[in-house]
Amino acid sequence: MDQAPGSPQGPQNQGPSEARELPVCYRHPDRETGIRCTRCERPICPECMVDASVGFQCPECVRTGSGTGHAPAASRPRTLAGGAVTADPRLLTKILIGINLGVFLLQMSLGDTFTNHFELVGRASFSISGPIEGVAEGQWYRLLTAMFLHGSYIHILFNMLSLWWIGGPLEAALGRARYLALYFVSGLAGSALTYLIAAPNLPSLGASGAIFGLFGATAVLMRRLRYDMRPVIALLVINLIFTFGWSNIAWQAHIGGLVGGVVVGYAMVHAPRERRALVQYGVCALVLAAVVVMTLVRTAQLT
Repeated sequence: MDQAPGSPQGPQNQGPSEARELPVCYRHPDRETGIRCTRCERPICPECMVDASVGFQCPECVRTGSGTGHAPAASRPRTLAGGAVTADPRLLTKILIGINLGVFLLQMSLGDTFTNHFELVGRASFSISGPIEGVAEGQWYRLLTAMFLHGSYIHILFNMLSLWWIGGPLEAALGRARYLALYFVSGLAGSALTYLIAAPNLPSLGASGAIFGLFGATAVLMRRLRYDMRPVIALLVINLIFTFGWSNIAWQAHIGGLVGGVVVGYAMVHAPRERRALVQYGVCALVLAAVVVMTLVRTAQLT
């Protein structure tokens, strides 16, 4: 898996002359927005939006229970997807970047022996007299561990920059639990499709599958917020050109992660309020079931 390009930086529907007239978020003065709290009418950016039965509310109105008839503690601020609003909306993104960097340092310190033991490979031997290894030999953990390995400094640099640009805003919009589910489900979907289609002795590694999943979910979120989709479509086309036009890229991981991210992302932002958690995590379970099926099918083919 190779690097995934960065995310769009908050496109707007308005033209240049209209964009200058947009109000700014009352909590983030550097962010223009066309959305207002349905209770106090203060302008709020996507990070501050709390999904309500009608429109969006600001965290203060939800926290104080303005107009709800409930005590302030009866309702907690929620993100667009229903997650809890947190003090540090990028915490998990920082942790994921730290884990990836830590594992990369281990790779650099321990060499190929460490990488060979954890990268994604279907069925192969790493030496002439060595044992046959891979997912087909029962090493299913490779589907997960390969998501935290990288092949070079450039590889991890691009992936971590992309994770920061895309992951931070998405974590703020979804909430931590939903964001983490999206990340891992997308990454596993990319690994499973790679295992299913790629040559069994061709190793694959990198966080690109999970990052493409975040990219797909970002596109779904932007459509949900009625932002201009043209920048997203342009970036997607560029991503696909690099995916299929550059050598040594596991395009299967990119496509698998992207599809998984779109499916899970759609469930995250469009689930009905009354059955939100059931639909969101139910779709995650269905994608994981597809991962298991692909893995079982490929294993049967190779053994």
